[in-house]
Amino acid sequence: MNATTTVTSADGTQIAYYRSGTGPPLIVVDGALCSYGFGPAAELVDVLSPHFTVYAYDRRGRGASGDKQPFHVDREIEDLDALIAVAGGTAFVYGISSGAALVLHAAARGSAVIKMVLFEPPFTAEFGDPAEVNNEHAILDEMLAAGQHGAAVERFLSYMMPPEVITGMRESPVWSTLESAAPTIAYDNASMGDGTIPRGTARMVDTPTLVVAGDESPAELRHVAKALADALPAGRYREVGGLSHTSAPQPLAPVLREFLIA
Repeated sequence: MNATTTVTSADGTQIAYYRSGTGPPLIVVDGALCSYGFGPAAELVDVLSPHFTVYAYDRRGRGASGDKQPFHVDREIEDLDALIAVAGGTAFVYGISSGAALVLHAAARGSAVIKMVLFEPPFTAEFGDPAEVNNEHAILDEMLAAGQHGAAVERFLSYMMPPEVITGMRESPVWSTLESAAPTIAYDNASMGDGTIPRGTARMVDTPTLVVAGDESPAELRHVAKALADALPAGRYREVGGLSHTSAPQPLAPVLREFLIA
C-alpha cells in the first residue's frame, strides 16, 4: 500500500487516498462512518490488489480527508470524480452500504464509471415507512447540530448492532474515531433520501451494475438489493454465501473479479 496521498476536489477540499496493486483501476467507496483506518476497505484492498490497482479513500470529513461546509451530495460526487481522474479518467467502482447509494447517484450524474458493484444499499424504507426514515434523519440531524456526537453514533449503530456490541465499542479506542466522523452521518443520510429506491435515478444509469447481498444478511437487505438490480437498465443481482452486512469482505473478492474483469 502506498503512503497516503491527497487529491484536491472541485471545492478545494483535500481528499486522502491510498493506492495499491496493479491492473485496471478500482475505487472503493466506504459506507457510513467508515474510512481506510476503520472499516473493510484495508482488508479488501489486500485481497484485490493482485488483480486491480485499488484506490481506497477517506470520504470527506473522515480520516485524513478535509471537509467544507455547506454540504451537498454533489460535493461527494465531485470527490469521487477527482479519484477517477487520478485513476486515469475511468474506473470500476465498488460501493459499500450507503456508499453504494452515493455511487448510484454519481453514475446517474455522469461520473466515468465503467462498471460498478453495489453491496447492500440500505434502502430499507422500500419495504417499510419512509416517514419513519425521515423522522430518524431529522432526529440525528438535531443531535449532530447540538454537538451530541457520541449519542448520534450510538443511535445510528443501534439500527444494525445489539446494545452489548455498541457498549464494547464505546469502551474501546475506536470510539473516538467514530465520534470524529459523526457529522458525516448526515452526509450518508442525504445520499439515502427517504430510504426508498430512487427509481428515477436508477433509470438514468446504463452502467453495467452488479448488486450484491449476503445470504447471512437480513432478508430486508436482500430484497432491496434484488429490487434495485431490477430497477437498473443494466443491473444484475447476486447473493453471496457466507456473507453478512458487517462480515469480513473476503467472500466478495472473487465476485468482484468475475464481474469486473471477466
